[in-house]
Amino acid sequence: MYKHQWVNGQKMDLPEGKIVCVGRNYVEHAQELNNPIPCAPLIFMKPTTSYQSFSEEITLDKSLGEHHYEAELALLIGEKVDKHHASPLEAITGVGLALDLTLRDMQSELKQQGHPWERAKAYDGSCPITPFVAINTLADLHTLEFRFWQNKQLMQQGNTDLMIFSFEQLLKSVSQFCTLMPGDVILTGTPKGVGKLENKALLSLQLNGHPKFDAQVKLQ
Repeated sequence: MYKHQWVNGQKMDLPEGKIVCVGRNYVEHAQELNNPIPCAPLIFMKPTTSYQSFSEEITLDKSLGEHHYEAELALLIGEKVDKHHASPLEAITGVGLALDLTLRDMQSELKQQGHPWERAKAYDGSCPITPFVAINTLADLHTLEFRFWQNKQLMQQGNTDLMIFSFEQLLKSVSQFCTLMPGDVILTGTPKGVGKLENKALLSLQLNGHPKFDAQVKLQ
């Protein structure tokens, strides 16, 4: 069962909270899917059953169709954040990496019909997530860089200075309508390069210069 943990393997005394996701937070990603550039953060959510560890094996239901990866920075919330919180950045206790997995064909069909597309985003296991790096060990939140590889080929590379909406803007926007609680996670958007996950593929995620996290895909 998934449990929030630090990069040293220590488990956290935090619940596995809701996952608040941000769509189209990188211009080139919006463009590659022929989507308009948003004027405000596009928010959707994943349930706690979406969590799984980005570790030895990522297990997915192949009967759902093709699973597409979207690599993202993940913010772990350590204290309550509502619309009255004066300094929401102070509520971030850790930074990790995650895959916002997407059933792209289903998402496209739902969008064409004008329907919500949680069925394509919020399914079980759709948020493989790494352990978290403590916020006080990161020098600058505004220049975080991350990379994602599939079968040793670099597929995505992102940096916080390329985001349309900053961490602070995202926290303020979300907390205007939805209180964030300790253990909640915010996925902050994906850069260009999204694509299909291959069965038995070796996946790697890396934050700044930290060691890579590796996992293998298992479709069953």
